[in-house]
Amino acid sequence: MCYKTLLTVLTTPVNTETQLEQSVALARLTEGHVNALCLGVDRTQTGYYYAGANAMVLQETLARAKEEVGAIERSVTKRLSQSAVNFNVETGVAQMADIGRHVARLTRFSDLVVLAQPYGKNRPTEAEAIVESALFEGRAPVLVMPDNTTLPDHIKTVLIAWNESIEAMTSVRKALPMLQAADMVRVVVIDPPQHGPERSDPGGLLCQMLSRHGVNCEIDVLSKTMPNVSEVLNRHAVDTAADLIVMGAYGHSRFRQAILGGATRNMLEKAQVPVLMAH
Repeated sequence: MCYKTLLTVLTTPVNTETQLEQSVALARLTEGHVNALCLGVDRTQTGYYYAGANAMVLQETLARAKEEVGAIERSVTKRLSQSAVNFNVETGVAQMADIGRHVARLTRFSDLVVLAQPYGKNRPTEAEAIVESALFEGRAPVLVMPDNTTLPDHIKTVLIAWNESIEAMTSVRKALPMLQAADMVRVVVIDPPQHGPERSDPGGLLCQMLSRHGVNCEIDVLSKTMPNVSEVLNRHAVDTAADLIVMGAYGHSRFRQAILGGATRNMLEKAQVPVLMAH
C-alpha cells in the first residue's frame, strides 16, 4: 500500500481507540507516518447570550477546550510513543464554525484520513463537520471506522458501490492500493439503469480497468429490495464477509459548501465494517 501520510483528528478523549489503532496499524504496514491533530473545540454559539455575557462565556469555554485538548494530547502521545511508528502530534483550539479550516489544512497533504464513525452514541457534535471537511475541502480519501472494527493487514474481500458516478470512480482510484492488496473485489451494482451507458454490461469496464492493475474482481448485480441503497450494501457486506466498503461521497446543499448527502449519511450511520469514501 502507498498510503504514507496518515491523518487522524481527535476532539474528545472517548471513542478514539478504533481510529487511532487503525492509523497505527496502517502506518506499520506501509512504513508510513501518523499525523494526529488534537483539537479542543469551543462548542458554544456566541451571540445567543445577554449583552456582556459573551466575553465571560468565551473565556470559560476556551479554558475548558484548552484543558480538554491537553488531556487528548497526553493520551495520544503516550499511545503513539509505544507504537514504534513515525508520528507527530499537533494541537489547537477551534470554534465550531472554524473547525473545517483546521482539518482541511492538514488533510490536503495526507494520503489517507482515518476517522471514527461520525454518528452514534456519545459522538461529538463536530464529528460530521470533520468528515465533511476532509472529504470536500481537503479532497482526501477518508477511512471511516465504526466502533470496535478493524481493517485486517491482509484484506480478503472489498465491496465497491458502483453507480457510474464521478465520485464512485474517484473513490476507486484512491482505494486502489487496498483493492490490489485484497483477495477479492466485488463490484456491486444495485438496480442498474436500463438506458445507461453500461446497461449491457454493468460494472464491466470498471472490472476490466481493475484487472489490468492486478485486481481480482467480480460483479454482483443486486435488486434494491430494501428502502435504502446503504441497507442493501450493508446486508451484502455481511453476506460476503467483506472487510471494507468503497464508495463515493456526495454533497448536496445550496447553503453550505459541503454537507453529507442522503446515501452517504445513511451508510455512515449504518455501516458495520470500515468504509473508504472519496469525493
